[in-house]
Amino acid sequence: YDRCADLQPHHAEKIMRGPAGNSDILPLGQRLFDKQTGRGFWRPGGCCGHDGSLTPNAPRVILHLEQVPDDGRRIIVQSVAMTIQIVPDSEYSGFMGLLPSRFRAFALLARFDRPIGWWLLFWPCVFGLALSGGLIARWDLALWMLLGAIAMRGAGCVYNDIVDRDLDAQVARTALRPLPSGAVSMKAAWAWLLTLCFVGLVVLLQLRWEAQVVALGSLALVAAYPFMKRITWWPQVWLGLVFSWGALVGWVAITGHAGAAMGWLYAGTICWVIGYDTIYAMQDREDDALVGIKSSALRLGGYIRSGVALFYALALTGWAMAIWSIRPEKQALVALVPVAIHLMLQLFALKRDGSNALGHFRSNRMAGLLAALAFLVVGAAGTV
Repeated sequence: YDRCADLQPHHAEKIMRGPAGNSDILPLGQRLFDKQTGRGFWRPGGCCGHDGSLTPNAPRVILHLEQVPDDGRRIIVQSVAMTIQIVPDSEYSGFMGLLPSRFRAFALLARFDRPIGWWLLFWPCVFGLALSGGLIARWDLALWMLLGAIAMRGAGCVYNDIVDRDLDAQVARTALRPLPSGAVSMKAAWAWLLTLCFVGLVVLLQLRWEAQVVALGSLALVAAYPFMKRITWWPQVWLGLVFSWGALVGWVAITGHAGAAMGWLYAGTICWVIGYDTIYAMQDREDDALVGIKSSALRLGGYIRSGVALFYALALTGWAMAIWSIRPEKQALVALVPVAIHLMLQLFALKRDGSNALGHFRSNRMAGLLAALAFLVVGAAGTV
């Protein structure tokens, strides 16, 4: 379809099967839909390479939507976004595939299609529960924290997209997100955010009051995070402060107080988050540079692998100090060997151009599991 003056919402399926024209090649970072000209574009299957280059011979479908009613335009964009897999870190099978299309946009807004996010938010909670020695006895807390991680990670993503909606519209990888594409209105997004926060409140009430206070302390960090990429080259550090907060909550939920081991655990987890999120940011370097977004991947330049290696080494050091604080025995540190090997293999296989960055980022779900098992073994053995 080159001209869509009489386009109706039910034609979205035809658009997605339409011929790919070769006359219009769109530059990286151009918007999905330009509201002034009414011209849009679609890159099926995430055809822009995540290393910032366009995938060779990738088909393009050019739409002219200036005469389509607003409601029809929104449904078309939503249908395209909901039906195809735009980026490779989305998972449209299972739960997402069962959802009706009207609810799927809200699930995408909360990133329910990308479970890696809530896994990475959940593991630090388990770290705190495990190292404090309470994971086995209070396994129910782990389940509550899993629910909290899913809900609050979703809430954080909704809030982030509300703040970043104009920037997201200028980046190829994020242009089809529900807010910049118009699939979800701002009013609906705020309502969805409050709903997710209510779920988080229910989880909060399951904790002892000391842990509740610690958990509430993260709200200021969460609120400030979307603005960090505008003012600092190291927004990953701020994300580390946020995503590692669960280690503090998990520890205090069992012990009721802070401790040296808790501090070292938090510090090590922050460095782990900085490392893996720098890997993730490798995908967006060219787009980020075009729209003025700062990141550690851009700041490190050609030294990304060395930078990630440094942060992973600092993570292992912090975790080792946490273990040593409660059990000062050399054999206790052996528990960290599996996760150390895993992180080292990540670095060896990571390509400088970032073409395999997404897979290595997602592999940190396994790194989190290995670290959690290490803390479980040491925590269950008790203090010396």
